[in-house]
Amino acid sequence: MIPLDCFHCGEPADGDPPITLELDGETRHFCCLGCQSVCQTIRAEGLDGFYQHRTAPAVTPRILSQTELAQLREFDHPLVQQSFVASVKAGREAQLLIEGITCAACIWLLENHLGQRPGVQSFTVNHTTQRARLVWSPDQASLSDLLIAINELGYRARPYQADEAEQALKAEKRSALIRLCVAGIATMQSMMLAFPLYFELINNLSPEFVQFFRWFSLLVATPVVFYSARPFFRSALRDIRSRHLTMDVPVATAIGLAYSASAWVTVVGGEEVYFESVCMFTFLLSLGRYIEMQARYRAGLTGNALAGVQPSVATREADGQSELVATHDLTAGDIIRLKPGETLPVDGVIVSGHSTLNEAALTGEYLPETRQPGDSVHAGSVNGENPLTVRVEKTGANTRLSGILRILDRVQSEKPAIARMADRVAGVFVSRILIISPLVWIGWWLAGSDRAFDITLSVLVVTCPCALSLATPTAITSATVKLRKLGFLPTRGHTLESLNNIDTVVFDKTGTLTQGELSLVHSETMAALDRDTLNGVAAGLEQASEHPIAKVFHRFRPYPVTDIRNHVGGGLTGQWQQQTVAIGHREFVQDHTSAPLPEVGSHQGIEIWLASDTQVLGRFVLDDQPRDDARAAIASLQRRGIRTLLLSGDRSGHVEHIAQMLGIDEAQGQATPEDKLARLQQLRADGHNIMMVGDGLNDLPSMAGAGVAVAMGNAADLTQLRADAVLLNGQLSQLEQAIDTSRKTRRVIRQNMAWALGYNLCALPLAAAGLIPPWLAAIGMSLSSLVVVMNALRLGRQDDSGNTETTLVGVNPAA
Repeated sequence: MIPLDCFHCGEPADGDPPITLELDGETRHFCCLGCQSVCQTIRAEGLDGFYQHRTAPAVTPRILSQTELAQLREFDHPLVQQSFVASVKAGREAQLLIEGITCAACIWLLENHLGQRPGVQSFTVNHTTQRARLVWSPDQASLSDLLIAINELGYRARPYQADEAEQALKAEKRSALIRLCVAGIATMQSMMLAFPLYFELINNLSPEFVQFFRWFSLLVATPVVFYSARPFFRSALRDIRSRHLTMDVPVATAIGLAYSASAWVTVVGGEEVYFESVCMFTFLLSLGRYIEMQARYRAGLTGNALAGVQPSVATREADGQSELVATHDLTAGDIIRLKPGETLPVDGVIVSGHSTLNEAALTGEYLPETRQPGDSVHAGSVNGENPLTVRVEKTGANTRLSGILRILDRVQSEKPAIARMADRVAGVFVSRILIISPLVWIGWWLAGSDRAFDITLSVLVVTCPCALSLATPTAITSATVKLRKLGFLPTRGHTLESLNNIDTVVFDKTGTLTQGELSLVHSETMAALDRDTLNGVAAGLEQASEHPIAKVFHRFRPYPVTDIRNHVGGGLTGQWQQQTVAIGHREFVQDHTSAPLPEVGSHQGIEIWLASDTQVLGRFVLDDQPRDDARAAIASLQRRGIRTLLLSGDRSGHVEHIAQMLGIDEAQGQATPEDKLARLQQLRADGHNIMMVGDGLNDLPSMAGAGVAVAMGNAADLTQLRADAVLLNGQLSQLEQAIDTSRKTRRVIRQNMAWALGYNLCALPLAAAGLIPPWLAAIGMSLSSLVVVMNALRLGRQDDSGNTETTLVGVNPAA
């Protein structure tokens, strides 16, 4: 009887009686009822294309036990969801880790199967990391139902935890290092035997010794091929089945052909063996990939470095007692105690204590910021010298740091156009090499050369497009990490590429070029009062108000004012030293004093008057002041030939004043969101590439019309979500750094592409002419890959002063 395999998972289908299903007129056999049930589900949902596109057997589905079902139901509890579920506009978003994925068809099946479930808004899986992003409406489906649907297909879904992902990455690195060591040791052993024969250092060897050397080399090379080179063969097989050629195809072909031919010659007899080339090629290629893996690991692009900043425990205070609790047990309203040197695990507000916080994990700014009661603080910040008491507002996946992690994951999953172009070029190059290599062999064989196979092997090895495939992604990774360190967070895959072409920067005013809050710019006494008394009386009146204007005076020591009354839309009145005093705008104060208010020259800003019932006491001018670095940032952009514009909805006179102060090329005030969008569309029609920088919801239409939209770090959440980048630390000088980094990245990518293409175009004819032996081809190919990787790493390793930058993303070096 011919053994049958399960149609779904490939396991032996030897049940008695057999488990079968009629599909398209054919009888399909299954190993269990679970596989049969999953196959029926796939067919019923119209997803049978899974069986046509898969390149590896599916995992065996499991019938979930009551215990497993109960465990999955626990994920519906709000406290459990705090660590990996966040609220989004469409409903709820969860980060999951999917186990059991064997090929791209598994992802296709999962995404389509979940996409048909009620309440699922979006479900995407990253094949590289096997992480999934699930967005669903909790009113229509529970999270446990969706997890059960994934598990019933045979895959395992569980919440993504950064520490588990970190352990998985370490395990991958450890495995890669072991493979590299095996290949390295084997390379030394095989070269020790091969070099004396290559260079005739040992003469008159008997055939028995030569055959012994060959058998020993076969023994040494076998673990290299079947263990160290396994990832190449696995990837090549996947690529061939999916009809998408990558560099792994010629790599696996060269290793497989060289090993097979050498083994045949060893057993049957012949002239040449290539065991040393097999070992060296595998070792050098593995070394290049390991160095690239180390670079990506140090860069922390996956966000694990940032996620590791958040502590897992916190000190909670309740009823005068302190207890150590898990971070995911904290809820909004809890009070926690933060000791000096500890990292804040939640977002919250300081209740008591004054200290400095290092917020490098959030803003990229390494200098500590002073924080006091009433200030908002965020997870990932490191406390300085004094203890703090903090009231919890957001925990788990809802913190600002978790939002940054989700953005980094999205950037990682998006591939910019230049990277897709490099992949296409590499694919075309591989297909041409696979055509040229047999032609080279035929040509030399017809010429009667006994080196035909040797030369063909060199062609396959020396022209492997590893450098071409690494040229773009390594540079983009390094540049993205550098920008993150500076506090400029790209949120889209195209951002870095688009920044390179910017020739016009359009700014909003309030909260972007200015600080976004009023401050006292001028005060004038008009009675027998000194300035401190004037400020004190004003502070005494304004202490009863929370209006933005009142907050300007809260920093002064208030004088005792009684019977304070708030006149909405006008100002405040009260009693001070047996007289009525009033503060507010000109018309309001004039109505509360018998003395005429003097006429004064026009001032930019808001005019506030203070008077008693018999005399005018003084005048204040308030205004929203420009950011400290705004003028320098504008000047730096202009020195680079970039035009600057200011579009604001504020009154034209004030907008013109701010533009003149900062040296902006053009300004337009009283502009509605529609006016801003129309102006940007006009600029684009004139051929300009535009960056729009804003912070308010009213900036969204115009930001949508720009090539690159940048949101300030204090912008509304919706504005940040719609932006192409977020200026986390609010420093406008980082715009110049971002544009410079983008231009440097383009130069590095061009250098890498030129080197990779130039190397391959030069090496191909030399190898085809028989001038490059296989071992030298392996060295050349590996050195070519290392050149582009090291060149790309320059983007992230050096700052403007040339200092080496080696810290993890967002990690405080002093912590």
